[in-house]
Amino acid sequence: MRGALGLLVLVAALVVAAPTLASESRPTLGELEGEVMCPTCKTTLDMSSSPVANRIRAFISARIAAGDTRSEIKRKLVDEFGPAVLASPSKKGFNLLAWLLPLVGIVLGALVLGWLAWTWSRRRTGSDAADADGPPGQPLDAEFEQRVDEALARYEE
Repeated sequence: MRGALGLLVLVAALVVAAPTLASESRPTLGELEGEVMCPTCKTTLDMSSSPVANRIRAFISARIAAGDTRSEIKRKLVDEFGPAVLASPSKKGFNLLAWLLPLVGIVLGALVLGWLAWTWSRRRTGSDAADADGPPGQPLDAEFEQRVDEALARYEE
């Protein structure tokens, strides 16, 4: 059973990763347009119609026809226009912070919310307990118990 589960996980991982791997070796212009910025408009190529964006599109199309991979095309664009031509920062050096800080913020926020919820749920002491009608095991007064019994009897009919 354990072997079958491992095989199933491996197949699922390959199904998910296959388009990405194929996209690296055979990228399309449409895929790269969303990942490359126009240097003049500061928007992605798919949102720009400037002459520079059209020139970059033509360059990408020529490199795709030449058989370049996604990484090779991006590297050539960075050599020509600088790292700002990429829509997402690299995952190296100082730019790694752009990827890590949001994750750290989410984890810290979840921890703070969890701690606040835990302390809030534990705070029922002192004056809060005195405001309650009494401890949970204490019997009801006779008049109140009679009214509850009468109300329940009406609903049982």
